[in-house]
Amino acid sequence: MVKRQFPKPSEIFDLLHFKTPTLNAKKRRLDNSLTVWDLRKIAKRRTPKAAFDYTDGAAEGELSLRRARRAFQDIEFHPDILHPAEDVDTSCEILGGPSSMPFGIAPTGFTRLMQTEGEIAGAGAAGAAGIPFTLSTLGTTSIEDVKAANPRGRNWFQLYVMRKREISYALVERAKKAGFDTLMFTVDTPVAGARLRDKRNGFSIPPQITLKTVLDAVPRPWWWFDFLTTPKLEFASLKSTGGTVGELLDNAMDPTISHDDLAVIRSMWDGKIVVKGVQTVADAKRLADAGVDGVLLSNHGGRQLDRAPVPFHLLPHVVREVGKDTAVMVDTGIMNGADIVASVALGADFALIGRAYLYGLMAGGRAGVDRTIAILRDELVRTMKLLGVSSIAELEPRHITQLTRYVPVPKLAQHVAESVGSA
Repeated sequence: MVKRQFPKPSEIFDLLHFKTPTLNAKKRRLDNSLTVWDLRKIAKRRTPKAAFDYTDGAAEGELSLRRARRAFQDIEFHPDILHPAEDVDTSCEILGGPSSMPFGIAPTGFTRLMQTEGEIAGAGAAGAAGIPFTLSTLGTTSIEDVKAANPRGRNWFQLYVMRKREISYALVERAKKAGFDTLMFTVDTPVAGARLRDKRNGFSIPPQITLKTVLDAVPRPWWWFDFLTTPKLEFASLKSTGGTVGELLDNAMDPTISHDDLAVIRSMWDGKIVVKGVQTVADAKRLADAGVDGVLLSNHGGRQLDRAPVPFHLLPHVVREVGKDTAVMVDTGIMNGADIVASVALGADFALIGRAYLYGLMAGGRAGVDRTIAILRDELVRTMKLLGVSSIAELEPRHITQLTRYVPVPKLAQHVAESVGSA
């Protein structure tokens, strides 16, 4: 029988500890966010639909994005038991320099549209965390201002080769002068992908005021206050070119770029150069043979060609082909630190996060980006400890199995030959 007694009033506070309330609403909602998906929920609630959908959406049926995220869900880890990993070292070397973790922030366009701190928040958070930050050609903060926000950290620049080549060349020179150490030559955007959410929302820069946008603004006055009381939203690195946003986009997308353009840019750039948007083993090998410093396996976050290859599925095949002389990086679909662990285990030298960073930005500005990085760091460290791995270098392909829901259909000729042979 349980013996019961009435607690003494003096003992109540020894038995019950009351949590001190957090009066800062931003800190409270960020502290309560335990995953990047939690940050996404807050971002959706706090950001106008057109801006959120621009970040959250992808091209056409958004199959590429869903498949990329599903690929990370469809993995199986194989932990080493009785293999203590009390202290975990997440640091790595990438493209000639250090990073505190095997991931950095990917280039994103229109970033101040999501939240007014934009790239400044991303660069500052990346610098504080000791990871690289990548500025987009279509960024809304200038090369020089990003450098000022992250003066001692690693800054990378993503380059579109434009119809007016002299614009691209000038950007390369500015990034070099500002001390950016890596250039990302982007090859997957000969034209813009069909982003249907944006078309349906009437997305534009600056936002167009309609009855729909007014109604959407009612529960989000803070976003509109920030938008109306901060400098004009524009492509900071391209503002000297003039023209409309549509004209700037047309300049940024050139279907005629070739290996010759890559050669010209390489001749101008003193630092490391990575080709972004590689989607086949053959192209990765060709670029490695040409001597680029790295390839980024990416389908542009599913925002260009829908039904494109899943970068994470492509990863081990590319690693096997290009050897150890070329850095292999991966993006698209990363929402958890375990996704980064899996990528490194399969041979990736580095990973980049895009939407995950933007969800944090929309949820809470610079503090939200800090929270994204902290969440991914915690998940990264915990997964490594559970695997019995003390350092990034200890991760190996044996630690992971890729599970697939899709099996390629045999080629027609092969199928016919097999059918005849069995007759």
